[in-house]
Amino acid sequence: MTKAVRVHKVGGPEVLTYEDVEVPPPANGEVRIRQHAIGLNFIDTYFRSGLYKAPGFPFIAGNEASGEVVSVGPGVTNFHPGDRVAYYFNLGGYASERNIPADKLVKLPDHITHEQAAVLMLKGLTVWYLLFKTFPVQPGNRVLIHAAAGGIGLLACQWAKALGANVIGTVGTKEKADLALANGCDHVILYKEEDFAERVKQISRGELCDVVYDGVGKDTFPGSLKCLRLRGLFVSFGNASGPVPPFSIAELNNHGSLFATRPKLNDYVGTRKELVEGADTLFAAVLNGTIRVPINHAYALKDAQKAHRDLESRATTGSSIFKP
Repeated sequence: MTKAVRVHKVGGPEVLTYEDVEVPPPANGEVRIRQHAIGLNFIDTYFRSGLYKAPGFPFIAGNEASGEVVSVGPGVTNFHPGDRVAYYFNLGGYASERNIPADKLVKLPDHITHEQAAVLMLKGLTVWYLLFKTFPVQPGNRVLIHAAAGGIGLLACQWAKALGANVIGTVGTKEKADLALANGCDHVILYKEEDFAERVKQISRGELCDVVYDGVGKDTFPGSLKCLRLRGLFVSFGNASGPVPPFSIAELNNHGSLFATRPKLNDYVGTRKELVEGADTLFAAVLNGTIRVPINHAYALKDAQKAHRDLESRATTGSSIFKP
C-alpha cells in the first residue's frame, strides 16, 4: 500500500482525499518510482473542479513529480532501480509511489535536485515551449507575461530576459512586483491598481508587445489583445481566473490582424524526441545559471486541501511542491 490524494467527485479543495491505495507491479513498459517531490499546478485544480474532464473516478491528482526508480516492468531496458527520474504526465502524481510509462520519464542530471525537477517538468517545459516554439523569443522582442510572480511567471521572466527580450509583467501585489523585478522583469504592472493595457501602451511608447503570454484567462481577456502590436500573437495557455469566454474572431482583426493560439504542453512534448529536447534545454539552462528555480512553498502531501486553497487564492508565489 502507498499513500495518495484521490478525487472521488469534482468540487472544491475539500474533495481531495488522502488515503491508502494499492500499487500493482509495473506492467509491460512501465516503471515504478518512489517519489521525492511533487509539483503543485493550476491544472491540478482544473481536474479537481471538473473544468478539465478526468478519465474516470476516483483519480489521483497531480501531473509532475520527481523520484527514484524502484523496479521496472517487462520490456524496460533504459531505466534501472536507483535511477533519478522526473516526469510530466496527466494525473497520478499525488502519491508516494506510482507506476508510469517509461517513455514519459527523463533522467536527472547530477546537479538537478528532486525539488527542482518536480517543478521543471510541467512549469519549466511549459516555459520552454512558450519561449522557444510557440513564439520563439528574439533579442529586442517586447513580451508581456501575466502572473509574473507565479511558478511559470518567474521562470518565464528569467528566461525571456536571458534571451534578450524586454519583459513586462503583471502582478497583484507590491511584494509580487518586487519578486518579478528580481527575476528578469524590466517593468511590472500592478493590475489591481492600474489598467494594464494602458500602462503597456505608456511603457512601450505606443509600440505595444510582440507577444502576450496569458495563463490567467478570463480576467486578463480582452485586455491582452489591446497590448499587442500589429500582427502580434496572443498566447492563452491557462485559466487561473477561469477560461477565456467565447469571442468573435473579428476581434483579432479589430486589434490589428492579430494571431491567437491556445497551446498545451502535450502537443509540444508528445514524442520522445520532443520531450528529451525540451528537458535537455531546460536542465542546461538551470545548470548554467540562465534560470533559477524559485520554490517558495512546500507542503506535506496530506495537506493537499490547504495547498489548493493557497494556490487558488493567489497566496503563493513562485513554485510550490509536495513532499510525500
